[in-house]
Amino acid sequence: MARALEQARAAAVRGEVPVGAVLVRDGRLLCEAHNRTITGVDVGGEMFADPTAHAEMVAIRRGARAMGDWRLQDTTLYVTLEPCAMCAGAIVLARIPRVVYAASDPKGGMAGTLGNILQDARLNHRCEVATGVLAEASAELLREFFRERR
Repeated sequence: MARALEQARAAAVRGEVPVGAVLVRDGRLLCEAHNRTITGVDVGGEMFADPTAHAEMVAIRRGARAMGDWRLQDTTLYVTLEPCAMCAGAIVLARIPRVVYAASDPKGGMAGTLGNILQDARLNHRCEVATGVLAEASAELLREFFRERR
């Protein structure tokens, strides 16, 4: 989670909402990412802003590329903020078995706060979820980021 927090700080420096994600497989770093909705993502050599470029989504894309498979089995996703509905859906579709998030998101969290897509028994895949790891550090980074912008 400390590595994900580093990614969140990198996002803040770029003017992005400070959320970071790290994907680990068999105890080894597979990839890392941070929010890129404003500063953009590289697609075919062209950078463009992307509303879907949340840290989790970027990490999932990079993880799939690194593994050569859309199924990210045997991985753990560490993320500094509780996943939203879009990210939670992508996590389920990618078959990520375990998610660890730092801070809860009272406005959009779909891993236990507003809903729980990650563990919905009606879906064909469910994730083990752990929360609270470095929660205060993550929450403080977010508070500081938004305080500076208000």
